[in-house]
Amino acid sequence: MVKIAYHPLYAHPLPEGHRFPMLKYELIPAQLLHEGVITQENLFAPEQLKEETVLLSHAPEYWTQLSDLTLPAKEQRRIGFPLNAQLLERELRIAQGTIEGALHAKEHGLAFNVAGGTHHAGSDWGEGFCLLNDQAIAANYLLHKEIYSRILIVDLDVHQGNGTAEILQHEPRIFTFSMHGEKNFPFRKEVSDLDIGLDDGLEDEAYLSILADTLPKLYEQHEPEFVFYLSGVDVLSSDKLGKLALTKAGCRERDRMVFQFCKDHRLPVQVSMGGGYSPEIRDIVDAHCNTYKVGIDLLGD
Repeated sequence: MVKIAYHPLYAHPLPEGHRFPMLKYELIPAQLLHEGVITQENLFAPEQLKEETVLLSHAPEYWTQLSDLTLPAKEQRRIGFPLNAQLLERELRIAQGTIEGALHAKEHGLAFNVAGGTHHAGSDWGEGFCLLNDQAIAANYLLHKEIYSRILIVDLDVHQGNGTAEILQHEPRIFTFSMHGEKNFPFRKEVSDLDIGLDDGLEDEAYLSILADTLPKLYEQHEPEFVFYLSGVDVLSSDKLGKLALTKAGCRERDRMVFQFCKDHRLPVQVSMGGGYSPEIRDIVDAHCNTYKVGIDLLGD
């Protein structure tokens, strides 16, 4: 059975100006349940991540400042909102949800996290609404527990996975791939194992052609045993932060290509949602729900 990490704290209200993006974390599972794509049995509420697992990926001083709520104001501004205990608990549950999802995927082929994709958090910094890097944490956990020895991270959010690249830069067992808007945030890029920077305004055909050409090469180069997929829907033409021009159909085909790649090579995959900032919440939720539908159709039990 496909498992989906969700906790009510995912939709934790943020200060005014940040609440709208949080709505999707309630609406995505609600829409999937309403359409009969999933049942309550598919959902699980993750626990909080343990400190020892945080420290596999994040620096001790940074973790202490987070856990003690003493992160300097300048660093909190870099994250984008003030630090508080509920926000930290939210991130700990998100990262744990990605770990538990990965373990579910090992057994059943596919798992999702309704939140996650916090790829701007580096080893000793938070940035872009990200405190802890869920997929980097989960990938390091799988290596540490000797569950897998070769892992691929496919990051197709419109923004580069700079934190993921930085955390994993010296870990040859994890291959980081980021395909993103070249002129978009973050403006100081880190170096992934493979970065493909895209021009503003890129449309479906060109985007999908690049991805179709790249995915087979990733397998040939790294021969992964497990995949983490960051499926941000900020690639949509409607996205106010994205600068690309994909349609919903193009975004859905992007997802299909990744899941087909995993199916063809018998690779378990954990999926985190990443960004989505279209003015109409329906566009965000529809595109994210398409990711679930395509994945479950191709890889579900």
